[in-house]
Amino acid sequence: MSTSESDLLASVPDGLYIGGRWRPATGHTTFGVTDPATGEVVKEIADATVEDGVAALDAACDAYESWSRTPARTRAEILRRAFDLVRARKDDLALLMTIEMGKPLAESLGEVAYGGEFLRWFSEEAAHVQGRYGANPEGTGRMIVTQHPVGPCYLITPWNFPLAMATRKIAPALAAGCTMVVKPASQTPLTTLLLTRLLEDAGVPAGVVNVITTTASGPVSEAVIGDPRLRKLSFTGSTDVGRRLLAQAATGVLRTSMELGGNAPFVVFDDADLDKAVDGAIAAKFRNIGEACTAANRFIVQASVADEFARRVTERVTAFRTGRGTEEGVTIGPLIDARAVEKADELVRDAVDRGASIRVGGEKLDRAGTFYAATVLTDVAPGSRILRDEIFGPVVAIVRFTDEDDAVRIANDTEFGLVSYVYTRDLARGQRMIERLETGMMGLNVGVVSNPAAPFGGWKLSGLGREGGAEGIHEYLQTKYTLTPDPFS
Repeated sequence: MSTSESDLLASVPDGLYIGGRWRPATGHTTFGVTDPATGEVVKEIADATVEDGVAALDAACDAYESWSRTPARTRAEILRRAFDLVRARKDDLALLMTIEMGKPLAESLGEVAYGGEFLRWFSEEAAHVQGRYGANPEGTGRMIVTQHPVGPCYLITPWNFPLAMATRKIAPALAAGCTMVVKPASQTPLTTLLLTRLLEDAGVPAGVVNVITTTASGPVSEAVIGDPRLRKLSFTGSTDVGRRLLAQAATGVLRTSMELGGNAPFVVFDDADLDKAVDGAIAAKFRNIGEACTAANRFIVQASVADEFARRVTERVTAFRTGRGTEEGVTIGPLIDARAVEKADELVRDAVDRGASIRVGGEKLDRAGTFYAATVLTDVAPGSRILRDEIFGPVVAIVRFTDEDDAVRIANDTEFGLVSYVYTRDLARGQRMIERLETGMMGLNVGVVSNPAAPFGGWKLSGLGREGGAEGIHEYLQTKYTLTPDPFS
């Protein structure tokens, strides 16, 4: 570890942030955050208990009335200052993400730019929340429709995008006038802790944003979600965990936003520009080491171009360099932990046992850290687990299709529906695929769809609600209708 890394880690808070104060966990319990590229613990931080979770909610509830009445312009200016601070500290935030999550430094810098934009976007949305006024159809009164913050929120963020998933939830909540308890993933909490300090510096009042880091996610979350004062739950993570949280949220009839699993199809027709399709495939698959819910999971390629597509993708993947994300030229970093490596290997082995061929990779790397080789599989047979389970790793699985109906059938043959990708030069076909593919988002001749100005979310078991875009702030607002007498009667 370099001196600059050590200095940065030392500057990151190691406590819980509750009521505007950094403090240790009850009992002074701690846990270690590990660099997945080396397996070494890089920092010990507070390990919150159930008692700490309730204290964080206490603080959010105490601050709610004041913050909800804070003028929208004031909230907007705080968010804009936070955006400026994130941009000013981009190098520190990127390095911290690379240390705790593993992605190459260039990708971490990209995430800082992307994540920061949620702060800017919702700073602009804060003052644009609107209602409506008008006569009722009978002409006997006037209808007033207004929007109000939903209340104290519990925001649970995942480990794979430590900054962007935090800002994507925190920014609209702040813009809407909500207070919150934020629980980052225990694998990658350091980025959120540094972001919290920047929010503090930007002028977020005490108690508005509270952050708890914990390895006891289940008990802590159950206590917070079960508290009748909580009014909103937002979660990004696996569908299995999302189901459990939804069941807990049902007791209090909480507003919920759930961004869950994916199984993205990447469809390449024989009329596609193959150069662009390969570029899109590399971006859609290997961004974030494949550890993204938007990552292409199933490459569905028309039979007449499947061999050439596989050849070009394999050529690109063979040139990848694997290593610690801070090293120059590295394109593939480590997976988040040993369990992720085992899962990727099991899926590859299952596909091979069913007849798939390994073009490159297909193995765990014998080195320190949790690395899996970038892999290309061809002729993946129907029924293979890799076509059903989210890989969350650097593995391309290619299957063939015959015609458009066959492509749609294969693409929709999943319980998930987050995002799809389609490459074709045929405009009419592209429009048909927009209509026929069962996903909440789609990239037509592009391999990356995420944008703070766009509504992010899926269909089917991929979740509920939307984050980002004009829709994002409404997840943190509730509607009130008021009827007044006809002023002219």
